[in-house]
Parts: sequence; structure tokens; C-alpha cells
Amino acid sequence: MTSSDSPQGTSKPVIPARKPTSGLLGPSLVVAVIGVAVLIGGPALVRNLEFAREQARIELASERLALDNPLDVLNSATRDLAAKVEPSVVHVSTRGPLRNGGTSLGGFYTSSGSGWIYDAAGHVVTNAHVVAPAETIEVQLSTGEIRPARFIGADVRSDIAVVRISPERLHPAERSNELPQQGDFVFAFGSPFDFRFSMSSGIVSGLSRTAGIAELDFENFIQVDAAVNPGNSGGPLSDVSGRVIGMNTAIATGRGANVGDGQFAGIGLAIPIRMIELVVDQLIETGEVSKGYLGIQMIELDDLRSMRLLPPQEERVLERFDGLGVYVSMVEQGFPADTAGVRPGDILVSVDGVPVKSVDNVRAQIGLRKPDTSVQLELWRWDEDAEVPRTIVMDVQLGRLAPEVSHPQQALLLEQVGLGELTTFTPALAARRSMNWTPGVLVLEEAPAGPMLGDAIPAGSIIDQVGRDSVSNVEDLYARIKKAQQTSRGRAGERAIELGVLTPEGVATRVFLRIRR
Repeated sequence: MTSSDSPQGTSKPVIPARKPTSGLLGPSLVVAVIGVAVLIGGPALVRNLEFAREQARIELASERLALDNPLDVLNSATRDLAAKVEPSVVHVSTRGPLRNGGTSLGGFYTSSGSGWIYDAAGHVVTNAHVVAPAETIEVQLSTGEIRPARFIGADVRSDIAVVRISPERLHPAERSNELPQQGDFVFAFGSPFDFRFSMSSGIVSGLSRTAGIAELDFENFIQVDAAVNPGNSGGPLSDVSGRVIGMNTAIATGRGANVGDGQFAGIGLAIPIRMIELVVDQLIETGEVSKGYLGIQMIELDDLRSMRLLPPQEERVLERFDGLGVYVSMVEQGFPADTAGVRPGDILVSVDGVPVKSVDNVRAQIGLRKPDTSVQLELWRWDEDAEVPRTIVMDVQLGRLAPEVSHPQQALLLEQVGLGELTTFTPALAARRSMNWTPGVLVLEEAPAGPMLGDAIPAGSIIDQVGRDSVSNVEDLYARIKKAQQTSRGRAGERAIELGVLTPEGVATRVFLRIRR
């Protein structure tokens, strides 16, 4: 009987069709099975089931990795990068006699660091603190071959040095022309803790960093988080194309620390390649580095704000200026900044479009440019007449930073003992005087023995060491004496600074410079 056959007013109840239950019962069934398994088989069966599920996940992951693994591409790239860079990396070993003052202790010290091949002529770049105290230097290539090296020159204030080895069968590093950017991947090479020809990776954490390192006057570091440890000093820092963008130099361990102190804690510091090229090319050519000079004195704005009593001009500037920069406290008459129109009370905001963050940053940007080059300064100045701020942009042709300007006290000290007539002993100067060239400072006028100078230093002598540290130019000499003044102690309140001197007859001797406290 159909529904139409049913008596009027009556109908059969409609029963809804049942939906398939297999999809809904799946999880419930698994839970039930596991529950029964626990009751019947106990924990051992559960562990076996979990193991089977884990094994299935491993097999599935293995299949996906075997089919298309993007990490293989990364592995291949970093292997290629290592193959390209490592042949240009060297291990630098140094050796010298142990001394206590002028007395030989009969033994030898050894130390080591890293470096990299700069050019096909055999010049190797490293840190000045790696090779400065050495009397003998050896360079080990990535092949294991060891070659003797000759010290060419160093710039103590930037911690850059050049040595030279025989030029056969060398692979010079490729250098980058591009500025690194924060976030770029980088790779550090060297010999950390004497684990030779090691490689680590990371990113550029920051740029234009200063760390307040005791020995350095020019700091403009690349900050990286690639592992850098003692022994990495002097090794190259490369980009993702295997081009050198910097040189591993220091580990940030706090203001006033010494170069190379401490161990890696996430902050490695590298000298940028542009700064390296400026210094190295001059060291190879002349043995010394000419640095740019503005002729201004500067104060950090935070230091100015911390002063209790400020002159009215400084107070007005601080009240009206809000931003980054450094305060120009003095302009030296007749020097480039004065000629261009910089005034005391100006705030230096940028150099060649790069924002000024600190006094050290300005010193590095200016000091590591060649004299006679032009830089563009952006200044903030308060117009007293109109009572409005002005932004002034000017081009300034840099002068030359004389060593005695950088180290006036040390220059005066040497002048007092008769060593006022000094010059860097360059290869060209040696040729003119028919002398064999060696890095050092030529004494132009005899310094007589006296209360402060233990022995006379004849004209024509070459000063090539202060204490254990080598000297290759006049600025090095001043910087080494300054360091010795800070660290050397003698009896009865006397400081004794030891000078290594090569006499005109070619005899190596030691002369003591005595200074009262």
C-alpha cells in the first residue's frame, strides 16, 4: 500500500536514513581499541603501538627529504663557499725571546692568530696585535705548507698589519665592493683556540659599532653573531658569495677591554673591508698611513647633558636640539673645518649622509679617509638672530692628521730627550740613503744620553720596537709609548720604557727611556 492508499488523516512515520558511521567511529574505535589493549595487553602493547606510529612518521619524513630537500641546496652552497674561501685563509705563528725589561730570560714565547692572502704578490693581512711583538713570523697555508713571513708594516690605531710571504702558488681572496647590511649571512674563518682553518656562520647584527677597546683609536666595526674566539683574530669575514667583507678582530667583553680578551658571547667584531683596503694599500706602498683631519673637538650630547653647570650657549643648544649627533666644542683656526665654516656650537649630524652616532664614529669616518679627499658634513645650527634652527650642508676638503696631533704628550716626551727629529723609514727613504730597508722610525738627529735616556741614540739609527711590540712608523712609536706609559712600572716611582734600536752599523741594541711619575 502506498501513502495514497492510506486512509485519510493517517500516515506512516518517516524514519530518517542512517548516515554511515565509519568516519565518526574511527577515533572512538581507536580509543576503544587502546582501552581494550591496555586492559588485555597492558602497557607493553601500548608502547608497541606508539613505536609503530613513530616509525611510520620517520619513514614518511625520510621519503619527503629524499624527494625534495631544500637543506641540500644550503649544504651545497656552504660547501662551495668553504672551498672558495679556505685556500686564501692562513694561520699565523709568531715567536720571540722572553725578556724581563732588558734582561733575556733565555726562553721564547710563541703566539698565533689568523690572516688571509691579500694579493698575488704575497701580501698577507692580519691584525697588528697578532704580529706586533714577533721577531719571527711563519704563515701556514691551507695545504699545510709553512712559509717564513716578513713584517711589512702596521697601523696600531686601527689594528691592521701586513706581512709578506713568497708569492708562488697563492690564492688571493676575492674582496667585496658592497657594503654589508644588517641581517646579511656571514661566515668567519680562522683558527679559534688553534683549531686551524675553522669556519663559523651567523648574520650581521649591526654596523658602525664602537666597543671602547683600549688600544684602538679608530673603531667602525661590523658586529656579527658568528662564533669568533681567540685565534680568529686576523681571519677573513666573508659574504654569501665568498667575498671578504671584513676581518675578525675582537670580541666584545666590555668597555676598556684589550683586543682579543675573553671568549665568544654572541658579539664578534670585524673591521670593514673598505677600511682595511685604505690602510693596507698605504702600508704596502709607503709603510705608513696618512689619515684625514677636520680640526674640530667634539663632545657627546649625553656627556653634555650630564654636566651640572653648562655655559648658556650649550644650554640653549640642548634645549632646542632633539636627535642624534655630536656637539662641536672647538674649531681649530686655519684647519679644514674652520676654512669651510664650521663653528663652535654646531651639532654634526651626518658625514657623507651617514648619521653620526658618537664621537668615535666621527673619528673613524674622518680618520680613515685619505687627506685631500672631500667629505660632506650636515650640521644643525641655531640662528641667534632669527631664533630658528638651520640645517647646513657643506663640503670639506680634509687635511692630514699629524702623529704629534694625535699623541701630543708622547711627541713632547721624545722631544725632551732629544728625539724630536724623527721620520718613518720608508723603502723610498732607504733607497735615497743607500740603506737596507726595514720597518721602523729613522732618527734624524742624535739623542744624547742623559737622566731620562740611558744611552745615546745616534743619528741614522732605526727605532723598531717599544718593549716587545714592533714599530713601523712614527704614529706606531707614539702609540706604543703611550701604551707602555700606561702599563709599565718601575722601582721608586719610575717607569722604564724599553726601545729596540738598530744602530747605523746594523747592531741591534736596547735603550731605556726613564720617566718619573
